[in-house]
Amino acid sequence: MTTVDYQYVVLRLVPRVEREEFVNVGVVLHSQEADFLQAAFELDEARVLALAPDLDLGAVRSALETVCRVAAGERAPGTPPLERLGPRFGWLSAPRSTIIQPGAVHGGTTQDPAATLEHLLRVLVATR
Repeated sequence: MTTVDYQYVVLRLVPRVEREEFVNVGVVLHSQEADFLQAAFELDEARVLALAPDLDLGAVRSALETVCRVAAGERAPGTPPLERLGPRFGWLSAPRSTIIQPGAVHGGTTQDPAATLEHLLRVLVATR
């Protein structure tokens, strides 16, 4: 099997932007060589509510689902039309001042981008 390069960002939930506290909630992984762009998330509601008891978890889940839809190539309200994977990953990984923020872009190599996405989600996000 061929090894391909990939880039990824960790999605952070920043309930109160002014405090800069965050919880890792997802990962977006892109491999141009493998023609792969996918996002996955896991929302630990108890952990999030410990930081922000009044946060609307439904809105957070909806925002994370929108990230997944955009990564999959679906248009979502308020998002630009991005047909190619590279520009779509660039848009998803661009810094934002919202409650869902991407971390720094990191990279690596893999033989299976989907398995690597699941591994990164387990290692960087999951609390169980």
